[in-house]
Amino acid sequence: MRQSRVTLRAFVLILLCIEFWDEFVGGVREAVWPLIRDDLGLTYFQIGLLMSLPGIVSSVVEPVLGILGDVWKRRVLILGGGVVFALSLLLTGVSYHVAVLLLSFALFNPASGAFVSLSQATLMDVAPDRREQNMARWTLAGSLGVVAGPLLVGAAMALHLGWRTLFLGSAVLTVGLLTLSWRAPFPNGGGELSLSDFKVGVGEALRALRRGAVLRWLILLAFSDLMLDVLLGYLALYMVDVGQVSVAQAATAVAVWSGVGLLGDVLLIPLLERVSGLRYLRVSAVLELGLFTGFLLTPSFPLKLVLLALLGFFNSGWYSILKAQSYASLPEGSGVAMAVDNLFGLVGALIPWGLGLAAESWGLQTAMWLLLAGPLALLIGLPSKNFTQRRKDAN
Repeated sequence: MRQSRVTLRAFVLILLCIEFWDEFVGGVREAVWPLIRDDLGLTYFQIGLLMSLPGIVSSVVEPVLGILGDVWKRRVLILGGGVVFALSLLLTGVSYHVAVLLLSFALFNPASGAFVSLSQATLMDVAPDRREQNMARWTLAGSLGVVAGPLLVGAAMALHLGWRTLFLGSAVLTVGLLTLSWRAPFPNGGGELSLSDFKVGVGEALRALRRGAVLRWLILLAFSDLMLDVLLGYLALYMVDVGQVSVAQAATAVAVWSGVGLLGDVLLIPLLERVSGLRYLRVSAVLELGLFTGFLLTPSFPLKLVLLALLGFFNSGWYSILKAQSYASLPEGSGVAMAVDNLFGLVGALIPWGLGLAAESWGLQTAMWLLLAGPLALLIGLPSKNFTQRRKDAN
């Protein structure tokens, strides 16, 4: 029994390392956007396209991967995704034209879906009764990666290393993580792929999309991302173009936002043992509205850093709580949950592109006000206290 617990802990640690690495690479990419933009001469429209099109590709490919993860060889999908993950980073490092960079990003997202999202689905299967707590641990691992990425960018700039070196080095290190993951006991599904099983999975995903409870959490996840990945994606550009600071200072802003968010993720794990996740979301959404408004209005760089730190602290848990609720609303299977999330994610994937179009037309300062729709959507769409109590009584 003790040996099995040790093995389980080691397996969970590998899953968390995969999430850490995915967010580490993402943190590097978000911090070096000003360098990529200047090197390739990108417009806001092209940047928005680079952020959105890979998500659109994922919305088409990842639902298939999610269903296959339930009915076929999940292990093959996860490790194969890791291989493409490494190749996409290599391609990013050698991109000298926007079309090549777009191809590398388009490969990265579905590769991350197979390598990372199916690992997340596997973590949700390990202990279904502790999904919120395990999602909090997953988010904590990702937050560590988001913090480490910009810090590495700062160190690389001090050593006069270019952004391409960071991506090429990340490709090599991904191979090391794949080697570590090779012996992990990923589930292998049913072995031979059955067309009938796949059709059943597709049918379950389509039926799930017609359920109001499922749509609620998918919509809230999409809007919450405005104050999470969408803000992170544009943060360095905003600090350089609107805040008129250096690239190194912009990387510092990204590190502050993600670093204090890491502290919030650490504190969230014990908090969820005592406080309802939905109650926490309501309070934090109100705080985020005020803090982000102040962030956009103040011209002071030090004050912006303080407000960014508070923003990063109080949006901790948004993803993990909402994602856990999404999994709980889909008992058909974790792979089906992943498929439904990505089918609906086509809407969310267009948001960064839309923000880029708005920035091209009205300026980035004006476009950033649109991100306030994130906390507003949570305040409007979260279930009432009476609804939550009725669900507990029903269970």
